[in-house]
Amino acid sequence: MADTNLFVSKSDYAYAELRGQILSGSLAAGARLAQYDLAQSLNMSITPLREAIRRLSSEGLLTVETHRDVRVSVMNSDEARQLFEVRLSLDPTAAELAARRRTEDDVASMRAAVDRLLPVTRQWGEEALTAHRTFHRALYRASHNDVLVRLLDDLWDKSDRYRRLGLELPPGDEPRTRDLQEHHQLVDLIEAGQAEDAGQLMRDHINHSLTATAISALEYREGSSP
Repeated sequence: MADTNLFVSKSDYAYAELRGQILSGSLAAGARLAQYDLAQSLNMSITPLREAIRRLSSEGLLTVETHRDVRVSVMNSDEARQLFEVRLSLDPTAAELAARRRTEDDVASMRAAVDRLLPVTRQWGEEALTAHRTFHRALYRASHNDVLVRLLDDLWDKSDRYRRLGLELPPGDEPRTRDLQEHHQLVDLIEAGQAEDAGQLMRDHINHSLTATAISALEYREGSSP
């Protein structure tokens, strides 16, 4: 649990704590929040918790139903596809800008991150996902566009639930081994200043991502539901 001293208000703390639990899957999609029990566990009154719930509801992560019944929003193929489409636009842009603007420190950060990568498979799980995000953050920062970095960080957060769903789906390791190799190739292209090639590789990379896998699975589930 996060340290409350790091936050400006109890509402900010509750927001960060709940958001983290939702995105990590600790609070499962569709789960009902027992608000008073949750407030007690966070050592706060119900008021700051409800402020946090309103913020998370506006982001689409919580659904407020009748009689103040609050549930974690379900995952669906429409949201997954929208997140995927935006990443498909912004990630290649970040890669192209990084190839044009990277510094020696940026390249060093990307090299260090790529050396810590693991195949994003069920075997490595959360450790691989964390290393994967660290690499992409290093690449985003190399674009030297703060607005783009903030957008991609938020997009990454909101994609996490779908990414974890996708992690459970691949039947083998081959797609994720390809994913690992592409990260190394991206660093090479960015260091060499090959912007168009870096952008195209990133586009291919997103097309084979865990979110893309999750979209197909969700569409199948939704199509087969009565």
